Amino acid sequence: MKKIIILILLLLVESILFSQPWLQNDAVFNSSGVPSLPFSQPRFADLDAEGDQDMILGNINDAPVYIENLGTPTNPAFAPGFEIFTGISQLDAEMGVCADLDNDGDLDFITGGYTGLNFFENIANMYFPVFQKVNDFFYGLNAGQNPVPDLADVDDDNDLDMVVGLSEDGGVKIYINIGTVTVAQFSESDVVYIGDVGLYAYPNFCDLDADGDQDIVVGRDIHGFVYYQNNGTPQSGMWEVNESVFTGIGNDTYWNSPGLTDINGDGTIDLIFGTAAGPLHYYENNGTPTLPSWLVNTTLFGGVLDVGGASNPFFYDFDGDGDFDMVSGSQLGDIKYFENIGTAYAPAWEEDNAYFASIDHSIYSAITLGDVYNNGLPDAIVGDLSGHFYFHRNTGFGYVFESDVLSFVSLGGWSAPRLVDMDNDNDLDIVAGNENGNLFYFENQGTPSTPDWVEVAGYFGSIDVGTDCAPTVGDLSMNSSLDIVTGDISGELQFFENIEGNWTENHYFVSGISGGQNTTPALVDMDNDGDIDLALGNYDGTFNYYENQHIVVSADPEEPYINPYELHNFPNPFRQSTTISYYGTTNLHEFSQINIYNIKGQLVRKFKIQNLKLKINEVVWDGKDEAGKEVKPGIYFYKLSINGKTEALEKCLLVR
Repeated sequence: MKKIIILILLLLVESILFSQPWLQNDAVFNSSGVPSLPFSQPRFADLDAEGDQDMILGNINDAPVYIENLGTPTNPAFAPGFEIFTGISQLDAEMGVCADLDNDGDLDFITGGYTGLNFFENIANMYFPVFQKVNDFFYGLNAGQNPVPDLADVDDDNDLDMVVGLSEDGGVKIYINIGTVTVAQFSESDVVYIGDVGLYAYPNFCDLDADGDQDIVVGRDIHGFVYYQNNGTPQSGMWEVNESVFTGIGNDTYWNSPGLTDINGDGTIDLIFGTAAGPLHYYENNGTPTLPSWLVNTTLFGGVLDVGGASNPFFYDFDGDGDFDMVSGSQLGDIKYFENIGTAYAPAWEEDNAYFASIDHSIYSAITLGDVYNNGLPDAIVGDLSGHFYFHRNTGFGYVFESDVLSFVSLGGWSAPRLVDMDNDNDLDIVAGNENGNLFYFENQGTPSTPDWVEVAGYFGSIDVGTDCAPTVGDLSMNSSLDIVTGDISGELQFFENIEGNWTENHYFVSGISGGQNTTPALVDMDNDGDIDLALGNYDGTFNYYENQHIVVSADPEEPYINPYELHNFPNPFRQSTTISYYGTTNLHEFSQINIYNIKGQLVRKFKIQNLKLKINEVVWDGKDEAGKEVKPGIYFYKLSINGKTEALEKCLLVR
């Protein structure tokens, strides 16, 4: 069954790689492969019977997401798996846990959502679960809306009992299973009340002190955790608060929801918890099975770019090193800066907000950068919920707010400005959107070093995208004129092409792409392949990336692009090895090289070729690095260099 599933996945990925005009690759903004979802709630179970811990990631955006462990029991590696929770309503399942509640040898799904507690029976098998809702299974229980369940045997009678955290009052209580091992039954008359953690209790069973009974770790809507240590027996629990075990952990995040499991197979229970902002936090237990000691691990789930809410990306080579860096506004109004520490072909990001620390306005800020004084320093214009523009001059040491510049601008609520030379006169104009869904154009009628912005009414005709118009500008149609792509409150993208001064909507270019609430697009050649890619900011604070798969044309739009080297690899995707080949030409001399890079732009492997052929030259990559170690599954780039000059760049996908 698993081989069939892998084959289907390979065919699906191959279809996406070679037949779609856009390829979504969010790994550009998330090297871990695990999405950052608002109010994330990670829980763990072996959902494919491989002997390792897979993840069920609850959230408030949609039904839980299945994150498969593609690694091993001792070396986990996570990536989104098949949509095994398809058909499960978000109203029924804001989060969920897996347990064999009917004792038939496979894992069922027990959820908490707006409709309360729900039971989904696994009607398939342990290798590839299929869940079917059993109506009214928890009828009569007073769990309220959005309860958080977990299951374990707390009275040593071989059936599964259930702990539930309540949302509104923060209560934690255990429902004792008064049924049987195969037919579970719960009642309000058989409840053990554990305590109250305030609001929104998120409990998780674990034997954290390895004494043979079930302890309970509870997250909540404020900082930290409450640890109820079971100081009773496996048959008769006595849960008491122990404040020492989690001291200092989760103190800078809210709505911490813990998942406890031995994720690295070393015999101790580790802590992984979600947050209101979304990114997962991992604390590895380097203590003993009876006495935990926590060490933060940022490798496994690290790398997620998340500004906390209302991200709106803008790309600019801020540090002047030849690649695009990224800035973004945020829901709280501060500015986030992500330096590209990778390459122009494969970006990798490092957050460093210090230079932008002085910029802080009202909530829902949106930033754009540009050298408006033509002095080599990128200045900043910021919009926010007020609908005004705020100009910040770059002094070379930081930003200084100049209140008299652009003080006349008031767009009537929520402004999103973009600096661009719209009229091709070598100075920077401003294109902006507002809350009402309109586009505005402020022409720079000054000089490249002395700006003077004047609003040109009616420049965009009657364009109205609805609510919260967020524009980006670029030559997406590659016809030597600037186009507009807009996002809006519903996540819809619209493309407007300038045809002889008239802006015309064209549904083709961004067809099939949509983001989350308040999508804010940015056009940028992220992979330096000559066409414009698309990045999206989302209301939840994260980013998406869509690589442009359109064929790049020459200066003549009617003339097809010809690659004399025809650099490619086969098979693609591949599992064990792939052959990278290219055609020789009379231009080849005595030396060429194939370099392979990971998604962070780091060199993985290099192949030097001395005896070039005039026909086909080949190298075989076995999916290993220079040290002979297998690399992780994912997207890799391979570059052809001839006599030290880059001639072609392509990508491949490694799956295990």
